[in-house]
Amino acid sequence: MTSIPEALLWCLSAGTAAAVVLAALSIRARGQRADLRSRLTAAEEQNSATLHSNTELTARLRATEAEIRHLAETRLPDLTTALAHPHVPVPGLLDTRFAGTDADRALSAVLEQVSDAIIKERARVDAAAQSTLRGATTTIQALLYRLQTALQEMQHRYDDPDVAQDLLNADFLNEQALRRVQATGVVCGAWPGLTREDSYLAELVVGATSRLRGYDRVQISNQLRDPIAVVARAVEPVAIVVTELLANALHHSHRELPVTITLQQGNRGASVLVDDYGVGMHDDEIKAAMELLAGDEDVLLTQLGDPPRSGFAAAGQLVRQYGFGVHVEPSPYGGVRAVVYIPGDPLLTVLDESAQPMSVMAPTPHRSGVPDRSASVLPTGTASPAAAAPAPSASAAPAAQAPAPQRDDHFDAAPPAETPPVQKEGELPRRRRRKPVSESEESAERTASPPLRSPEETGSRWAALQRGTESGRAAVQSEPPRSPEGNAQS
Repeated sequence: MTSIPEALLWCLSAGTAAAVVLAALSIRARGQRADLRSRLTAAEEQNSATLHSNTELTARLRATEAEIRHLAETRLPDLTTALAHPHVPVPGLLDTRFAGTDADRALSAVLEQVSDAIIKERARVDAAAQSTLRGATTTIQALLYRLQTALQEMQHRYDDPDVAQDLLNADFLNEQALRRVQATGVVCGAWPGLTREDSYLAELVVGATSRLRGYDRVQISNQLRDPIAVVARAVEPVAIVVTELLANALHHSHRELPVTITLQQGNRGASVLVDDYGVGMHDDEIKAAMELLAGDEDVLLTQLGDPPRSGFAAAGQLVRQYGFGVHVEPSPYGGVRAVVYIPGDPLLTVLDESAQPMSVMAPTPHRSGVPDRSASVLPTGTASPAAAAPAPSASAAPAAQAPAPQRDDHFDAAPPAETPPVQKEGELPRRRRRKPVSESEESAERTASPPLRSPEETGSRWAALQRGTESGRAAVQSEPPRSPEGNAQS
């Protein structure tokens, strides 16, 4: 038997060991490859997630930039417009994904800060503008009053009827300018500019009517039971408000349509109702007018339109300062009805007609039967001066009668001129109505040559006209009475 060499055994042993080592190394290499493969897969997944995240961040950044551009180019300009015109909407977010996020809160904070800054700046600029206008209107108003006084003096100085007519026309134009300046000043916080005595409400309404172009279209119906008067401090404010409401009614109705004023007396005050037959107002216009007339908030000049419409704004300022009320609503006649309510306490009083007679320019009250003097608008416990005053005697009645430049269809029915009107106890003497004249007779009177008068008679008639004008001014305390011809206003 042949024995295996020892060297071969060593070789076989070494080969076996090498194979075992190689097998172990192969297994280990396989494990490392698997580990490397898993790591490579994880790295690829992480890289993909990183790319996706970067894409989302890029998209979000672009969306944020778009929101900022939308804020600067659209939302802020619309916000400034909406502050002046509340009906203009302000757009929201461009991308709804930002709703409720920090970006949304930051953009909203920017809008609020810009809005507050704009409101404060507008108020500051408007206050400066109102201060400038207030000073200018006060100066102009004083000059116009001086011009009015000069025109009145000229009316007494010159006897030429043509010159007198021109002076009346100039005085009326001066009154138009004075009214506009006065309303603008009131809107800017200025004082109305005049302090008057206690004045009858009927006279006050006539004076307010005489300030307007188209006064011949105004028809006044006096339903007051008592000789009600407005206290001195509120006379001019009430006259301004009634004038502005009348101006609105005359402007928004056809020049051939009338504007009616009704004076009514209640248990706690008196009211002036102004009705027109014009185009009327929409609901939103009435709402805006009531906001101005309420006078609850300060009015900016920029809120009055271009050109500014200061009538309702001026009325609202006076309502807030003096405590009476103004209401507008659709009229039953299709136009607009404006109601000025004057509370009896503390803005009304009752005057003694024997001590302070009412002007002949005031409309005759529509009184049926004996007037009830107990229903006074004065505070409880205050006696009416008119109730204690003696009734005018029959002999004094003709002296108190005078033709009034109001429309005859608003006077109470009265007997013809040759028959004295029947006067009831405690009632004011009624005015006589002129005898109706046909159109042919009126045309003949116009074409007929006037009778020749002596210089003394002409001077006497002109002096009587001047005295009547002066007494009318003193009684109405606002405007000179209408000229007898009815085609000019002092």
